[in-house]
Amino acid sequence: MNETATLTLPLVVRESQALYRSKIQIGYTRTCSCPPNHINCLTAKEWIKCQLGVWQFVYEGRDIRDKNVHPATFSIALSKRVISLFTHEGELVLDPFVGSGTTLIAARDLNRNAIGFDLQEKYINLCVERLASNNLFNRAQQLAIQDDARNIPAYVDPETVSLIWTSPPYANLLNRKRLNKSRRDRRNEQFGRIEQYSQDPHDLGTMPLEEYTKAMGDIFEALLPLLRPKAHCVINVPDMWWENQRITIHVALIEELRKRGYELRNIIIWDRTNIVNKIGIFGWPSNYITMGTTFEYLLDFWRPPR
Repeated sequence: MNETATLTLPLVVRESQALYRSKIQIGYTRTCSCPPNHINCLTAKEWIKCQLGVWQFVYEGRDIRDKNVHPATFSIALSKRVISLFTHEGELVLDPFVGSGTTLIAARDLNRNAIGFDLQEKYINLCVERLASNNLFNRAQQLAIQDDARNIPAYVDPETVSLIWTSPPYANLLNRKRLNKSRRDRRNEQFGRIEQYSQDPHDLGTMPLEEYTKAMGDIFEALLPLLRPKAHCVINVPDMWWENQRITIHVALIEELRKRGYELRNIIIWDRTNIVNKIGIFGWPSNYITMGTTFEYLLDFWRPPR
């Protein structure tokens, strides 16, 4: 791949297109004027905000919060914080589970090149719809690809990715009817619904935790050579309650990715209490249970230096 690639890419790649499972000519080197030893383009004041171990964000008008559109989304502001912290303008961001496309929108806002993958046509269509609006200040390229994350190495050259940033499916923990036990208005439109991404057997969201963890390990082991040494991989996951047991997805992923060659650098808490509405009394008076809806984990790994 030519690191100064200037080819104009389409917004989307699907199985019927020429670029399907071929190397993508997309930029991946700095276009900023930062000193060589800087790890990002942030000012000192912006850097201080990122050093806090608990982050909180608000949503904006472009964010998708309707679970009928997508069952699990994060805010553009969160995505922009992660991308700003670990990349420079012009570098390449990869989202292996791009979903509604928030990573691509944030990358466009920040002049980062980005590629996002998803199995589901409806989510790729959503990415394209969100990217279709013009951004006159964007000098980078963002691309949505409908394909399995297991096939990403077919598209991306080794040591060209500066950041992997994603929120993957949460094993099969959404594949059950919602009871809304933690909500004051329990019998709302989501009551009794199954918030699943799909029932595609290749979808990680259909797998029990043990199978899911191994599949995630296989995917991220294949992605590791694509990262530059000391480039970061940040994964957003919650833990969940299942039949009165705490399912520690974040612990399972930390252990698995360490086995696959990643080094854990930080764990950041995404405090969601300011965006969670109408919380009900959960567990009172006989069972103390914290609600997973009020916080999630940002697991920060990197590819160790040689």
